[in-house]
Amino acid sequence: MIDPNVLALLVCPISGGPLTYNPLTESLDSEQAGVRFPIVNGIPHLLESAATALD
Repeated sequence: MIDPNVLALLVCPISGGPLTYNPLTESLDSEQAGVRFPIVNGIPHLLESAATALD
C-alpha cells in the first residue's frame, strides 16, 4: 500500500496525469497513458522504461 498523501503528489511521467494504486498488481496505473508502473520493495519505479501496458 502506498500512502494516499504521497500518491496525491505523484503524476505519470509519460502523460502528466494522475496515478491510481492497484493492489492486485502492486503497481501504480496511468489510465491516460495506458501503462502500469511497478512498486518494488515499497518504492514506485516511475521510469518510462519500467512501464508495462495495462491489461
